[in-house]
Amino acid sequence: MEKIPMTRAGFNALEVELKHLKSEERPAIIKAIAEAREHGDLSENAEYHSAREKQSFIEGRIKEIEGIISLAEVIDPTTLSGTVKFGATVTVVDEDTDEEKTWQIVGEHEANIEKGLLNIKSPIARALIGKDEGDSVEVRTPGGEKSYEILTILYK
Repeated sequence: MEKIPMTRAGFNALEVELKHLKSEERPAIIKAIAEAREHGDLSENAEYHSAREKQSFIEGRIKEIEGIISLAEVIDPTTLSGTVKFGATVTVVDEDTDEEKTWQIVGEHEANIEKGLLNIKSPIARALIGKDEGDSVEVRTPGGEKSYEILTILYK
């Protein structure tokens, strides 16, 4: 199986979520199912069916996180330098609007564009990989063609 690259922060966040699901969510849903069972006829018990559905979701998410963690390859960006690669924090300027943006290139399971965490498989990240400060990149995005100039590359 293919390793899943991620930063230490992304790996730690998954471990925290897994611990929360196993130690808090799972016991709470088991209790909710037991309480709903006490209400009698399960075929018409909406609370029971809702709790079972939530249990299914929780168990699925636990299995998903365990799978991701087992394949995780934690990469420490502070040990890297040079051109843009996984873990780089890149500041670019949109060549059309002069708007500056800063993204860290991370694994797909930790990506969150609102927090500036850019999925390594995204069109922008793929265009930036291998480039250096001062380089210009063309990116085909769902919103159309974009041109960015790389201002800085940091590994922190």
